[in-house]
Amino acid sequence: MISTSEFKKGVCIEIEGTPYVIVEFQHVKPGKGNAFVRTRIKNLVTNNTIDKTFKSGEKVGEPELEKKRMQFLYADGAGYQFMDLDAYEQLSLDKETVGDNKYYLIENLEIEVLYYKGRPIAVEMPNFVELKVTYCEPAIKGDTVSGGGKPCTVSTGLNVIVPYHIKLNDILKIDTRSGEYVEKINK
Repeated sequence: MISTSEFKKGVCIEIEGTPYVIVEFQHVKPGKGNAFVRTRIKNLVTNNTIDKTFKSGEKVGEPELEKKRMQFLYADGAGYQFMDLDAYEQLSLDKETVGDNKYYLIENLEIEVLYYKGRPIAVEMPNFVELKVTYCEPAIKGDTVSGGGKPCTVSTGLNVIVPYHIKLNDILKIDTRSGEYVEKINK
């Protein structure tokens, strides 16, 4: 069992036999009444997101999730192809299961696939991936004063706001949790 005091972003919980992952949470202590925890949770089976409030100290179940190390091979019309690194078997996941993680998948990337009751339900990405810039606006001299950024597109199709000094074919470190630029990789 997991208590509401242990709630964090990314923690998996089970409610009425269904696995959820905590997307956002907030501990609330009103002036009157009991404290509670306001959460936004994502159903790992259907990918629907709901808001739910728990009483402080309430306990919820912990789903029996199994993680398997996989390597991304390629994407095709049927979905995304992965190879189990322990059994060397191939697995095809559909677009709904992979979701927005498709923007971080590069060949030979090692990820973890979450299984619930023997069925793959979600993909866990590493925190950072390195992607190549395929399109960006040229920098304009004197634009660096504002401290802003310019839009750019990386090899997987993800659009990212980057500093003005980034140019075509640069390798960028991208945070997979937020989709934001972290740093330029010098190679």
